[in-house]
Amino acid sequence: MRIRKSMDVMGHMEEDEILLIAKVSDALSHPARITLFRYIMQANKNFKPVCNKDLVENFDYAQATISQHMNKLIYAGLVETKKENKFTYYYANLGLLQQYSNAAKKFAIV
Repeated sequence: MRIRKSMDVMGHMEEDEILLIAKVSDALSHPARITLFRYIMQANKNFKPVCNKDLVENFDYAQATISQHMNKLIYAGLVETKKENKFTYYYANLGLLQQYSNAAKKFAIV
């Protein structure tokens, strides 16, 4: 989606900031995805690797449901993956989360 004109009403927000807010907000719009993302952040903070099996064991969701939610988080860039042998490990992208936070603050300034 392209924004046709720069909107002075919104202050000086770049198009990429607006798209970032939309993409990340969409990914975080479901309580399950917020919970999964927070779990991954906590595990990463404690240097614990997280794979799909870990999420299935710790949450009351079917494996397919978790995979769908994770795909949404990965697409938004909030979660990065690394394949090792037959497992895919998840890592929280805190840099993108910070960019989102900064853009959201800019958005809130009226």
